[in-house]
Amino acid sequence: MMVGHLGKLALSGIAIAISLCAVSGFSLLFGMSCALETLCGQAYGAQQYKKFCVQIYTGLVSLTLASIPLSLLWFNLEKLLTLLGQDPLISQEAGNFARCLIPALFAYGILQAMVRFFLIQSLIKPLVISSTVSLFFHIALCWLLVFKIGLGSLGAAFSIGASYWLNVILLGLYMFSTNSERTQTHISMEIFHGIREFLSYAIPSAGMICLEWWSLELLTLLSGILPNPELETSVLSICLSTISTIYTIPESIGSAASTRVSNSLGAGSPQAARVSVFAAMALAALEALLVSSILFACRKTLGYAFSNERDVVDHVTDMVPLLCLSVILDTLHVTLSGIARGCGWQHLGAYVNFGAYYVVGIPIAAILGFWIELRGKGLWIGILIGALCQTVMLSLITSATNWEKQVSKARKRIFQGRFEVEELLK
Repeated sequence: MMVGHLGKLALSGIAIAISLCAVSGFSLLFGMSCALETLCGQAYGAQQYKKFCVQIYTGLVSLTLASIPLSLLWFNLEKLLTLLGQDPLISQEAGNFARCLIPALFAYGILQAMVRFFLIQSLIKPLVISSTVSLFFHIALCWLLVFKIGLGSLGAAFSIGASYWLNVILLGLYMFSTNSERTQTHISMEIFHGIREFLSYAIPSAGMICLEWWSLELLTLLSGILPNPELETSVLSICLSTISTIYTIPESIGSAASTRVSNSLGAGSPQAARVSVFAAMALAALEALLVSSILFACRKTLGYAFSNERDVVDHVTDMVPLLCLSVILDTLHVTLSGIARGCGWQHLGAYVNFGAYYVVGIPIAAILGFWIELRGKGLWIGILIGALCQTVMLSLITSATNWEKQVSKARKRIFQGRFEVEELLK
């Protein structure tokens, strides 16, 4: 928001940089970190606290190592954009911003592993406090660097990195305090021995997250080649911003579902896993109906929050019913994805997302948007169909699950064959 007052060049350059950095960096690290929801969640449920802590450290090391090649890509972003034919001034602006954002990349990877450390233990208060402090710190520092010191858009990048590192420091202080003494362990070579197992879950987990994330970025790119691209891109950007804001609610439900399911499987309780799935889906359905109803009631005023242009507002109003359907489907499939992560089904999730979006959703979006000439609305309907396919397939997988078998798999992996897995529900 602050950078938008610096002019069109700064805004254009940063918009491209943030989009590419999200696709090529943040989404990958976020996806990889979701592997910890399986590995650490099940270990914690089995009360294997040393294993839980070792796997957290393994995740920290792995995500930091993964950040190195990604940072090299960001460092050369200006050259890459120039080779792709982007405007030289915009490429320079985007490249400078991406280079200054590299410290944030390393902090983000570490932060995501730390967040899983607290979420899996249901320690929410430290996360809320550290995030709130970091948010206000970011706002104040961004204003100071951008306007008072005069660093412009680079100040925004520095402030993002500083706020991420502050969050890491605050969570680190709590993580190594006596409050979490039960889950403390000494750093040893055992951390590096677990990298292979971590990557076996992290790579499909990153695929699962990124395939969905990238499909939305592709939607924006397709809108740019529609007739009247300024209007279509503006409307789709508003829709994506709205959905992204609302997305944080079901994402929390999905994270809670992942935690409860993985803990239950690790503890050897298939019935608790079933109850967690039922509770999560019931809460998701209630939230979806409530939020979509509120959004539909505000359909005629939503556009004014982003633009004063009458045609933009009218197009947004027409899109709101589709947004309401997106809210419902997103809530359901995000919760189901959380359940999948808790069970360790990341590879299945990656296949489902690829099929739903790249075999079904995006081709239909292109046909509706360009051939049938529904334009932006057609693109959104295509993604909606992809989300519907994703929800249906994940629902079928979840409903057909043998939870006793999932418990057996989880405990065999946790104990690595040292103990006989107890027979359940005799």
